[in-house]
Amino acid sequence: MSDMSDTDNRTVAQLVTDMSDQVSRLIRDEMRLATEEMRSKGKRAGIGAGLAGAAGVTAFLGGATLVACVVLALALVLPAWASALIVGAALLAAASLMALVSRAQLKRATPPMPREAMSGLERDVETVKEGTRR
Repeated sequence: MSDMSDTDNRTVAQLVTDMSDQVSRLIRDEMRLATEEMRSKGKRAGIGAGLAGAAGVTAFLGGATLVACVVLALALVLPAWASALIVGAALLAAASLMALVSRAQLKRATPPMPREAMSGLERDVETVKEGTRR
């Protein structure tokens, strides 16, 4: 039987050693993938949290401006209150927009588990199990 390939001539010990090396390499690669996925999700969460904070500050400023509008409207029935109303409404609109963007960023970052890497690892484990059953 000179037609046998190198894998047919290898001992069980060599095959087990190779499998062990390959599984170790596979796990290291999956861990690198999980780390990169977690880094990406952390970045998205940071952006979302920053935008949520900015939305809160902007909403506060909008509310303060609207309070100033009421004060000006009551103190002086002049066009100054109308401009304060416009500025306050614009600040609240900007806060609403930032809050929507923030919400989208936070949704993309959750759950904080590396789903892609986990599913890849599960597939790899199933493949190894199937290979050892044969």
